[in-house]
Amino acid sequence: MAQEIELKFIVQQDAVSALRALLDTLGGDHQPPRQLHNTYYETADTQLRRHDMGLRVRGDNGRYEMTIKTAGRVVGGLHQRPEYNVPLESEALDLARFPAEIWPEGMDVAALQQAVQPLFSTDFLREKWVVTHGESQIEIGLDQGEVKSGDLSEPLCEMELELLSGTTADLLKLARQLVAQPGIRQGSLSKAARGYHLAQGNAPRQRKPLGILKLKPKATVEQALEASLEMALAHWQYHEELWVRGMDEAKADVVNAIGLVRHALMLFGGIVPRKASTHLRDLLTHVDVSLTQGLPAENLAYSAESGITKLALTDWLISRRWQPYLDEKAQAKIADSFKRFADTHLSRHAAELRNAFERPLGDKYRDQLPRLARETDALRLLAGVYDDAVSAPWLENWEGLRHAIETRQRIEIEHYRNEAISQAPFWRHSGKR
Repeated sequence: MAQEIELKFIVQQDAVSALRALLDTLGGDHQPPRQLHNTYYETADTQLRRHDMGLRVRGDNGRYEMTIKTAGRVVGGLHQRPEYNVPLESEALDLARFPAEIWPEGMDVAALQQAVQPLFSTDFLREKWVVTHGESQIEIGLDQGEVKSGDLSEPLCEMELELLSGTTADLLKLARQLVAQPGIRQGSLSKAARGYHLAQGNAPRQRKPLGILKLKPKATVEQALEASLEMALAHWQYHEELWVRGMDEAKADVVNAIGLVRHALMLFGGIVPRKASTHLRDLLTHVDVSLTQGLPAENLAYSAESGITKLALTDWLISRRWQPYLDEKAQAKIADSFKRFADTHLSRHAAELRNAFERPLGDKYRDQLPRLARETDALRLLAGVYDDAVSAPWLENWEGLRHAIETRQRIEIEHYRNEAISQAPFWRHSGKR
């Protein structure tokens, strides 16, 4: 088994020549383009997808390799997944050759072998550079081709940085050097994700509302901080993809996602000092300003400014950049129960909202929108320690108020304001339970 650690980037077609010239300056071993064909397999009921597994056979100049990737972690465009590779004599699958321990408990591998069928394929030219950066060896792949499922297809032009040996820190450092070049966008959609979407009919992707953060029981404050920022980054990248594909409304979701990053940093600011995120917040400010300038989606999404900012957030998360700034007291707090943290802070943020909207504000409601966004984001990151049946309706009233203010619906504003300030708290230690 190999632990695959790679960063994925979407590349604009007209930026390929300049990127290739930059990659040539890095030295190392260059391999000219070669044609690769990959066939991805799945069952009719998407059994592999439901277990977060991906199965493919790669053909490369008469040689074949069977690969399965199992559940891992994706942060921004950084993918960390266990990967198993088995050479084959032909392109025919032979699942019995994978180690038995990789399969979920109870899965019948022989039955799976009979059930899987080709679902989609990728055909592309891959050009490779293997370079040394710091103490690490990194493979850079530049892929140009298409993803196909039946009669549907989608062009692909992307760059992958895979860590062959060494540290993730070196991988991220090299990536920072590369994204300083315009025309590169950190992408979270893998080839497989795009292939599955084509196989399901390629329906237009829909905007997704920001949900309530959900964590495993007994999560720590630090795990909640990580999950909060991962949630915001995923929301940013998903809606940036929609915006680039022509859905203008998704720009608002990008703005909200960046706001959620800021609000998460504020929420945990009593533990993680501001100086730990100064550089990151400065970068976010520059992107915020660019978003107000009416730039086309592609201009902003593929800008060096946007690429450096998303990569900085990925790096801050993966490398836990806050850790060196924590003293012994803060270390104890960040390792403590998030449930306890949430109970305390739910009361504080709910009180902020009640104080702000206790009385009708006439023509001044819009002045409170920044506060309302900040506090509702904090609540969505805290409320998930309770059941959705009680937390979701409580938050929905505040979200309804926010939407009514944004759309200037005066009657709806007063309706949601009254509903929101009159609802009883659902959390413990609120003083009313």
